[in-house]
Amino acid sequence: MTDLFDDALKRVRQLSDSAGIDPEVVESLMQPKAMMKAALPVRMDDGSTRYFTGYRCRFNDVLGPTKGGIRYHPQVSQAEVQALALWMTIKCALLGLPFGGGKGGVVVNPKELSPMELERLSRSYMRAMADFVGPEVDIPAPDVYTNARIMGWMMDEYEAIRRLRAPGVITGKPIPLGGSLGRDEATGRGAYLCIRQLAEKRGWQPDQTRVAVQGFGNAAYHVARLLQADGYRIVAVSDSKGGIHSEQGFDIDSLWKEKQSSRQMRAVYCEQSVCQLIEHREISNEELLALDVDLLIPAALEEVIRADNVDNVKAKTIVEVANGPIATEAEAVLDARGVTIVPDVLANAGGVSVSYFEWVQNRSGFPWDLPEVRDKLAQYMSRAFEQVWQIAETEGLSLRAAAYTAALRRISEATTAHGTREYFKGDN
Repeated sequence: MTDLFDDALKRVRQLSDSAGIDPEVVESLMQPKAMMKAALPVRMDDGSTRYFTGYRCRFNDVLGPTKGGIRYHPQVSQAEVQALALWMTIKCALLGLPFGGGKGGVVVNPKELSPMELERLSRSYMRAMADFVGPEVDIPAPDVYTNARIMGWMMDEYEAIRRLRAPGVITGKPIPLGGSLGRDEATGRGAYLCIRQLAEKRGWQPDQTRVAVQGFGNAAYHVARLLQADGYRIVAVSDSKGGIHSEQGFDIDSLWKEKQSSRQMRAVYCEQSVCQLIEHREISNEELLALDVDLLIPAALEEVIRADNVDNVKAKTIVEVANGPIATEAEAVLDARGVTIVPDVLANAGGVSVSYFEWVQNRSGFPWDLPEVRDKLAQYMSRAFEQVWQIAETEGLSLRAAAYTAALRRISEATTAHGTREYFKGDN
């Protein structure tokens, strides 16, 4: 695997050239504003103390306080956190949110921890980061293998340290603790809204469109559920252990119910509490990526499509629900083949959009109902998708290049407002 941060920087440099961005603005995006690394002591259930490595990156805050999730995963690294924070910077700018980009993570396999060890780890992380985050500075949220409960623990720890109520310090919280309705489905719903607009422009017939989804976490479940409700045929899904495939398609709610109860990806159809196995074949994640489908949705981890497997990809349209699932070298091959890629900075922006709504609700002390959240999300996603589509059409760019162009121009406007070389060199 390539160095994720170097790959992210390479992409920004390439796309900023075509967008005509001031080199000084580009240079401001070549390194994070601040990076925190901490050893997190955790008292384990057997009485021993283990130390876990935690990271938090505030990448760029020219548009507002930084915003981004916290992931728990064995492969978390500083390079990964910085790359994800850079992508969040682009994503927030593209959606027109008053945020910069941030990200955090802990090097851990959370499946190996007990519930009490997980709580101690989460509180230890916030104790280490309490001076680095805040409602006006940096606002975390859930990411891979973190959830609303973990966000609630972190908010509680921050408030205990600061001796004040600060629900806006973190988003993706449980509803009773100040969370927003619609946050759990937001990333998947945002991707679904993008697919719906793309389908309108391409004239797709949902019942004739076969979809494969790599990953079956929260975002993947919701985008698959919503697509199936529209008539799309979800012919393959997978989790970290492998996947299942059937040309007849699957009932997504049945798969989700079985996954939650047995922790296994099994091809079942359920009626109320009775579930039965249906005909299918078991496949690997690599095989899922190579299926001959109309729409491929990588919704797991980064760089699953690389130079060494890109030639196996047959889908003509890819919607990136995961962050950075396509390496830069692989994308060049897909672009040359005419594959349409709806980039992650657009497709998975529903999560940060509803996180912004939650932050607004916390600051105002006025909660919104679910229809209002969904309506506002549709407005933000529709506006961003249409802007990207128009730039791509008028300037002859890929959707990713168009998305970066829109985001970089907004960052450039804010940076230039402070003054760049052109202003300070004194020729005016």
